[in-house]
Amino acid sequence: MIKYLHTMIRVSDPEATVRFFELLGLKELHRKEVEAARFTLIFLAAPGDEDAQVELTYNWDEKGYDEGRNFGHLAYRVSNIYEVCDRLMAAGVTINRPPRDGHMAFVRTPDNISVELLQDGAPLAVAEPWASMPNIGHW
Repeated sequence: MIKYLHTMIRVSDPEATVRFFELLGLKELHRKEVEAARFTLIFLAAPGDEDAQVELTYNWDEKGYDEGRNFGHLAYRVSNIYEVCDRLMAAGVTINRPPRDGHMAFVRTPDNISVELLQDGAPLAVAEPWASMPNIGHW
């Protein structure tokens, strides 16, 4: 099982960006501010299509983005994150952020687009080789 969740973009002016998406017809579903890490997440979706979301990420200290750097990632929920990562690794895909916590991983497409994988339901029990695998690059 795999289910599309959201596409993340980084924004410099969250309120202006929310207004833009509202003009398109999307509605804000929820917002999360993480003061310790100095960022805000805002999730929007078209009414009736709340399963296909846009995540706006506002990094409080960012001074602007060059073209391309503001695109974040695609996100998918998977039924077993370890099995998906095993299958990808066996095919030669680098796991940039391994699922050490049994919950989240990041991989990249051949064109270097980040894809977030999230475990459906509760995180799986921590397991090797994932628990001791280091991050590789940025996601």
